[in-house]
Amino acid sequence: MDAAVTLGGVARVLPALGLVVAICLVAGALAVPSGGAAGAREIPSASATFPLKGNVTGPTVFGYNDHRTMFINGTGGPAFASNGTRVGNLTYYASVTGVNLTGVSIVPDEAAIVNTTPQSTLLTVGNVTEVLTVVVEVTSTYQGANESLNLTYTVNVVQPYTLTMTLLSTTSATILGFTLAVDLDGVPVGTISIPALTGKESYVATFAYATLGLGSGYHTFTVSLANEHGLVTFAGGGSTYSTTFYVPGPPPNYEIWYIAGAVAFFGAVFIFITRLAARRRNPTRK
Repeated sequence: MDAAVTLGGVARVLPALGLVVAICLVAGALAVPSGGAAGAREIPSASATFPLKGNVTGPTVFGYNDHRTMFINGTGGPAFASNGTRVGNLTYYASVTGVNLTGVSIVPDEAAIVNTTPQSTLLTVGNVTEVLTVVVEVTSTYQGANESLNLTYTVNVVQPYTLTMTLLSTTSATILGFTLAVDLDGVPVGTISIPALTGKESYVATFAYATLGLGSGYHTFTVSLANEHGLVTFAGGGSTYSTTFYVPGPPPNYEIWYIAGAVAFFGAVFIFITRLAARRRNPTRK
């Protein structure tokens, strides 16, 4: 009988004991730090705190067959944790659209953006006057999260003003390469890189100036060899080269005069007809 009572008592105690164990296990799980096991490194999670942003910068006017450097940058998106730490990848993909893409290229057209430093890419254009659009997709990725941003940048391809001059070495020694500054109407607009010149060598230098337009009137390009100490001259022996050219203004608008003439003509006809009609309504009395 005691044995039966004992066994029965055990049977009644076990459910209560299981409940206690379950509660202890849940409490133990809640007590474990969110960082996981001791010594494990917590990886910052991506956050929308830093929205994906980007930009394209560079020249907006290109001369024929010109090649200039563009800069592409980006930051934010899943590749950046909530504390600003870079944890993922940031990449750009670039292409060019336009009516005529002969001779047009952008290299590289894909690259990683490292440390949010603008990445350089070389844009080469053709010899057709047109408007080109550089299309850039910046993508931010981290652990399966992916966000993209589309950017566009417009450039104008124009026929440039071309300056040509001849340089002469006045010494028998080799002259190291140097740079010439070009001014337009007294304002610096670019430079010309001259390679090393051998003794008594002549060299034809060119400079292309691309612009969306110059005001009407006379303009002057000026280049000086003052820093070459007479070792190099322009053809003719001078140390300064300048050339002046004229930009005509827009053609006169004759349309307004055509309209004014037409109005005057029809006005005169109207007056003539009105007066003639008045005479017919009032015949002269005898």
